[in-house]
Amino acid sequence: MVDPDRSVSKLRQWAEHLVTLLDDRFRIPGTDFRFGLDPIIGILFPGVGDVVTGAGSVGLMALALRRGVPRVVLFRMILNILVDVVAGSLPIVGDIFDAAYKSNRRNLELIREHETPGSKATAMDYAIAMLGIVLAVLSIIVPLAAALYFGLNYGPELLEHLQRR
Repeated sequence: MVDPDRSVSKLRQWAEHLVTLLDDRFRIPGTDFRFGLDPIIGILFPGVGDVVTGAGSVGLMALALRRGVPRVVLFRMILNILVDVVAGSLPIVGDIFDAAYKSNRRNLELIREHETPGSKATAMDYAIAMLGIVLAVLSIIVPLAAALYFGLNYGPELLEHLQRR
């Protein structure tokens, strides 16, 4: 039989590790500014950083449900995901924004501040969390679809143009 407290603990450990890695693993010397792999991956491999951040967002929404986070906090988490999806979709500028905004760090802090262990999520809580998960999944699918579309439609022309030079 699966121990629910143990699975929540593992999910929380995973979330802590992922958020640290993505949002504040590195510190700029002489400052308090921290950043993670999210903006680095986003600059080097457009779209891939959004995929990783989106996966983290899905996990955090699941953790919030398991920890009994109130609905208003779930909505704040969704707003953080939405801001990250919209601003993060801009090339280069979005990656710089990701380094500063850190939506997953914000959402993990919201969970820490508002968790109510032992409370049960309602159908409405699940519906709200599903909205957040849909946004997170869109943040994964849209960049990949755009990269695929532009790669298939404009990649051959770009390669031909570069070869002529």
